Amino acid sequence: MLPVMEHFYTLQGEGNHQGRAAYFIRLGGCDVGCVWCDVKESWEADNHPKISIPDLVSAVKKTPAKLVVITGGEPLLHQLDALTKSLQENGFETNIETSGSSPLSGSWDWVCLSPKKFKAPLPEVIAVANELKIIVFNKSDFAWAEKYAAQVPSTCKRYLQPEWGKSAEIMPAIIDYIKDNPQWQLSLQIHKFINVP
Repeated sequence: MLPVMEHFYTLQGEGNHQGRAAYFIRLGGCDVGCVWCDVKESWEADNHPKISIPDLVSAVKKTPAKLVVITGGEPLLHQLDALTKSLQENGFETNIETSGSSPLSGSWDWVCLSPKKFKAPLPEVIAVANELKIIVFNKSDFAWAEKYAAQVPSTCKRYLQPEWGKSAEIMPAIIDYIKDNPQWQLSLQIHKFINVP
């Protein structure tokens, strides 16, 4: 049983898999507490109903989804081995979006690491990151992004994503930074532009 804030079929709005159809499972519970978090209602695990893994997998199977994204909150607060095993046994690709601040569990086809200043990621998660997504709130975040870019595997994709509330203000700096440092790419939250969850 896992505390589930919401689960739904939509398009992945950001990062490497942007634009792909995906089933999202947003787990309740977070101990990171980003001030600009856009899903603060996910933070308290006890505020969300507990759903069994068979029921979650059954819900995914009712859609044409091939990709399942586990997010939060901070999904690694929960033991995810059984969930990912069941999803993969049913033919689903498993992605996680995590701050990396809790021990790694689950079997993942793709790990999106989005480290936060409020609670540092663990080396074991950094080591397996397929995607590094840095939320840029101010210009000092570029140096912070490079700190983690130096630690992830060489094959890891690197993305800079403007914090939604400061997007217009910070975007010119992000564009200039990527032009000067082309190992980075821009991630946009396209789901907010096209008005899907």
